[in-house]
Amino acid sequence: MRRIQQRRVAPRGTGRSGSMDEACFVAAFGAVFEHSPWVAAAVHAAGGARFAAEPEALADLFEQVVMNAPRARQLALIRAHPQLAVGLSNAAGLTAASRAEQSGAGLDQCSPAEFGTFRELNAAYLERFGFPFILAVRGLDRDQVLQRLRARVGNDAATEFSNALREVCRIGRLRLRERHDG
Repeated sequence: MRRIQQRRVAPRGTGRSGSMDEACFVAAFGAVFEHSPWVAAAVHAAGGARFAAEPEALADLFEQVVMNAPRARQLALIRAHPQLAVGLSNAAGLTAASRAEQSGAGLDQCSPAEFGTFRELNAAYLERFGFPFILAVRGLDRDQVLQRLRARVGNDAATEFSNALREVCRIGRLRLRERHDG
């Protein structure tokens, strides 16, 4: 009986060992976190290239890097995200991934009154916490997004900072899964 040997296929753009150099890794994964390629560079430095074909393991490592980053870097990462619904009108600062996610939640289809509500709540949230409201909107509709924004604007600063980081990591995880699943 002949034994069939399984072979692990290296992700596109990698060497035979399945590892990428930093430039290649950042080029491949730098956009996972909004305008923050430093996260991908730090993941690469932590050995992330060996998980390039394993989205859940890679997402865990990305999350570990984000959660262990200095607070100033975490805050910059949070602030790199656009305001929900309102950011759709500013094409210059919105990534294609954010545009698709927000459109998928119907945030590009808001009535003028809904846009007004989003503007007011986003402004109140930003004033209260110093960073934009972050929510992984994939799978939600605009009513659910508004409901969560209304609920979270009343939280304390420490809770919201933690919520924002968790949501940033959730967005990254969903983007990594999507990249992998095609």
